[in-house]
Amino acid sequence: MASAGLEKELECSICLTLYKDPVTLRCGHNFCRDCIDQVLNTQDESGAYSCPECREEFQERPVLEKNMTLCNEVENFHSKEPEHVLTDPTASLETRRCSLHKKILEYYCIDDAICICESCGLTGEHMGHNLDSLDEAFEKKKEKLKNLLQKLISNRNKSERSVRNLEEQRRKAQDKASSETERVTALFVDIRRLVDDLEKKVLSEISIQGEQILHSLSDVIQNLEIKKDELSKKMRDIEELCNMTDPLTLLQKPDTGDLCDPEENKGGHDGDRGAELISHISHTLSAMIRAVNVTFYVQEPGVIVLDVKTAHNNLLVSEDLKTVTWSETNQNNPEMAGRFQGHPQVMSRRGFSSGRHYWDVVISRSKWWRVGMCYPSIDRKGPQSFIGSNNKSWGLYGGMFFGNQYSVTHDHSEMLLDHYGSSDRVRIYLDYEAGQLSFYELCDPIRHIHTFTAAFSEPLHVVFYVCEGSIKLLGRSNK
Repeated sequence: MASAGLEKELECSICLTLYKDPVTLRCGHNFCRDCIDQVLNTQDESGAYSCPECREEFQERPVLEKNMTLCNEVENFHSKEPEHVLTDPTASLETRRCSLHKKILEYYCIDDAICICESCGLTGEHMGHNLDSLDEAFEKKKEKLKNLLQKLISNRNKSERSVRNLEEQRRKAQDKASSETERVTALFVDIRRLVDDLEKKVLSEISIQGEQILHSLSDVIQNLEIKKDELSKKMRDIEELCNMTDPLTLLQKPDTGDLCDPEENKGGHDGDRGAELISHISHTLSAMIRAVNVTFYVQEPGVIVLDVKTAHNNLLVSEDLKTVTWSETNQNNPEMAGRFQGHPQVMSRRGFSSGRHYWDVVISRSKWWRVGMCYPSIDRKGPQSFIGSNNKSWGLYGGMFFGNQYSVTHDHSEMLLDHYGSSDRVRIYLDYEAGQLSFYELCDPIRHIHTFTAAFSEPLHVVFYVCEGSIKLLGRSNK
């Protein structure tokens, strides 16, 4: 039995027989050279190599190092084994006989993992052991090897699929990088064009406004010079009167108050015109730069869609959730806590609590409209639910009813603006951290309409009010 235990130690885990020309892998496991060569050959096509014993993987086909110590132990074991152990595995079945009993090897001792004859199993040291016929043991061994081979093939196929998946991911990453490179290149081309256009517009505006200021100031200076001469003449006349010694003559002269110019104090207002014009050009340039900043800071519109659950019953929302249209017919939508009931309004599904975003809208044939942003806690019915009629919403409104003149409103406070609409497109721009909500008219160039400043405390949703006509969100949608 001791020899059987030693034989187990000297057995190849692939062929389950004593080592023949044993070699060692880097992980420390030993195999017959031919056995491990066959396994590695099946792994060649996948390019992934692993130890059949511990599954350790190798990047390259491992070098097989001959295990001299194991070779010596196998030779010593053979020398100590009884004479009946066959030493020539290449002999035919008929010639491979038990050297002890001279009988054909017909059985396989499972306990000692050795081929024996019938007499060895009946009377010899293998008596009482678990035995299989040679053919049965042969088929079991082949089945075991087939299962091992199937596992190796399955592992190789998995490795091949992994390689293909990684190659596909690498290709997609390369395509994505190329696409981003093109997009960024085009983006900077647009930025350079915008900067060039802005420079030309600003320089042109400075030139025009500068000429106006110079012309106006020249007129003011000329008027002041004339007034100065008139005042000097009056001063000389008064001095002459003051030098008179004849009371009768002095009293017969006109009252000195008649010599003073009642409009003389208006000269100061003329002097203020230059400052007013400079302030005007500063405001104009600031509006132009602010309008361009919207494009620089946010290159694409924010992705939003309308929330049909908030739409008033006289509003129709399109299938793509980007257009709202007034309808005289009540839609009889199911009652919901979030639905506007007092005014024909609808909110966006998504709210924003950080970052810079903008949305462009087209207003078509609307008699009266409002666009803006609101907190999700805005009332949904009653006077307080109207955009701008509370401290939870900010709005720009206009329409044919107002002669296309813009107004802004927040917290019951309305302000009529000097701007009249010349385009049916409006931009809503939000800088949440800066606390700014701005409106622009999308003409050429973009015209700044108004900016609200506030310390926002909740997420902001885009909100529309429309009486007749429709309002449409431009840009991408993302349901």
